[in-house]
Amino acid sequence: MAKSAQKVTLSPSRDIPFDKLVLSQSNVRRIKAGISVEELAEDIARRGLLQSLSVRPVLADDGSETGKFEIPAGGRRFQALSILVKQKRLAKTTPIPCIVRDARSTILAEDDSLAENMQRVSLHPLDQFRAFVALREKGQGDEEIAAAFFVTPQVVKQRLKLAAVAPALLELYAEDEMTLEQLMAFTVNPDHERQIQVWEAIKSSWNKEPYQIRRMLTETSVRASDRRAVFVGVEAYETAGGTMLHDLFQGDDGGWLEDPALLDRLVSEKLQAEAEAIATEGWRWIEVSLDLPYGYSHGLRRLSGDPAPMTDDEGAAHAKLLAEYRALEEEYEGQDDFPEEIDARLGQLEVAMEKLEARPLIFDAEEIARAGAFVTLDRYGELAVYRGFVRPEDEPRADVDVHSGEQAADGQGAELSAASSVDGVGHGTVITSAGQALGANVPDEEDDGAVKPLPERLVMELTAHRTLALREAVGRSPDVALTLLLLKLVNDTFRTSSSAGSCLEASVRHVYMSAQASDLKDSVVAKLVDDRHAEWEADLPLGDDAALWDYLASLDQASRLCLLAHCLSFGINALHEKVNPYGAGISASGLTKRMNQSDLVAQAVELDMVEAGWEPTADTYLNRVPKARILEAVREAKGEGTAQLLDHLKKGEMVTEAERLLKGIGWLPEVLRRHDLAELDGVEGQGASEPVSDAEQAEDVDLPAFLTADLPSTEASMMAAE
Repeated sequence: MAKSAQKVTLSPSRDIPFDKLVLSQSNVRRIKAGISVEELAEDIARRGLLQSLSVRPVLADDGSETGKFEIPAGGRRFQALSILVKQKRLAKTTPIPCIVRDARSTILAEDDSLAENMQRVSLHPLDQFRAFVALREKGQGDEEIAAAFFVTPQVVKQRLKLAAVAPALLELYAEDEMTLEQLMAFTVNPDHERQIQVWEAIKSSWNKEPYQIRRMLTETSVRASDRRAVFVGVEAYETAGGTMLHDLFQGDDGGWLEDPALLDRLVSEKLQAEAEAIATEGWRWIEVSLDLPYGYSHGLRRLSGDPAPMTDDEGAAHAKLLAEYRALEEEYEGQDDFPEEIDARLGQLEVAMEKLEARPLIFDAEEIARAGAFVTLDRYGELAVYRGFVRPEDEPRADVDVHSGEQAADGQGAELSAASSVDGVGHGTVITSAGQALGANVPDEEDDGAVKPLPERLVMELTAHRTLALREAVGRSPDVALTLLLLKLVNDTFRTSSSAGSCLEASVRHVYMSAQASDLKDSVVAKLVDDRHAEWEADLPLGDDAALWDYLASLDQASRLCLLAHCLSFGINALHEKVNPYGAGISASGLTKRMNQSDLVAQAVELDMVEAGWEPTADTYLNRVPKARILEAVREAKGEGTAQLLDHLKKGEMVTEAERLLKGIGWLPEVLRRHDLAELDGVEGQGASEPVSDAEQAEDVDLPAFLTADLPSTEASMMAAE
């Protein structure tokens, strides 16, 4: 027969006269902390004793009770009551509520004292804020609340100011996803929508300091001395409808522009207009940027050009400045230091002469047709133009593939190649900013239901997953690795065309994945690659080439091939990259070649991204694509009927339901599918479902969670059948 659980017995409570109580030496609190005993006494006088004392009978030498009770837990409350008794505000015989522990209890008095102090939990600041709000709503003022809880009015005001923070951020703070200092920083701007925008912008950033939050929330004005304002001009800004803020009591350096968005638009428009004017010079491309990054011209050839001669007027002006400069130098030649005004004048003359001496370069027309320029602002708000840079793909072809066509036979390959490079300019200068063409029709970002191409950043992240999976697979496939190496070497040896676009860097150069999802480093294949690398690293005598040679020579053929495959796998590059035909980097044809080769490798190693651990979650895919793409995924995986049940949902709800429906069924976006399997299946790709008939669909529709949450399983099945 089952035994019943032993019932918990609580110590009885009773009222004991104050003069029968004494402080126990078993009380563990020795150091003052928190509010003072005097403040606690005032609080008890105001609201009474909220918590009973924990006491034990005091025993005589013979074990009998003396009528006195010692207090191991509640010593501060007893001391506060003692103060009230001394002040004649409390009678000595006043009954005090107590919990009486048996004197012969196996629980030590020190145990009770320690437990009472250690098991209490301080009130969360957010709970304190909500309590203060409730008190204020019931008519208490800040000073009254502060006095009641023995805090400064400033603390009360700080807590109450949290009412200016968006409720969504308060919930994040309650879940310990941000600090109190960060939360307080959001109070500088009462706009809840802006607060959430700032948090979304920085929540994944390394810099989430309170000062950064305040800076972003108060970034609503720009000084008139800012280089953007200098470039556009305050007058043009005000003409466009911008407003200014001025300080009437002290110098404000021209004031502040209160519409940064308008200012940025005017800067962009003016830079574009300047670029269009420069385009009339015949450049192949122009890159516009407010700030050119460090190394912006890396990999580009700089045209030499010839300095333009000074005009007669410029020459005369320069001669006049030089004459004045030399005259001043001669006049004060014997002095150790120039007078302040003379020194300043010499500086002005130097700047003026340097400006005239900085001659623009004149380039050959044919060189201009294949080169480009950068348009930006300098630190003072002046237009800065850097002309004459040639990108690698625009270089004239001096060598021609003797195996590849009729041009070599006619003896005109080089001339035709160079001519075609120049002729390509006939379509006009391409003006770009951050890789995007300016002036082009930008597609509407709104979700109109059309299935648009995947965002380029997402494709880059997905192909990073695929690249790592390919590396892992090739690393354990020596035969495939050897074939891949031979493919690269044969192309390098027997073809004179560039090897750019290959999916193997046979150096081997480790290919860094600049765009990768946060889960990539913790993925299944990442662990497999790291483990295999660590195993080889532990065996190899690295740092001693002679010892390494002997070690490699001693390996059997199978081990040598395995090591070759592992090393070669780090050169696998199946990454999608942004194609910019006018910039350094991979061309469209090179990218196509790379991806086609990666498909061959994927087929050879029987790559399966589902087995590699990739799943379509909110973070990895669904939140990154429009609703039409989400519905497409559900349609392919679960059928049209299930997709129709989701098409009315908002984006967030649709993502949640789609993630649940797609979990564990092996659906993949087209970027991650095996193309050879797609051709065999006759559908778009691996992960796409077979078309289902209307009857089948009616019998097998997966209901979203919101339709089945409160239904028993049988009723849900009947509903699906209907």
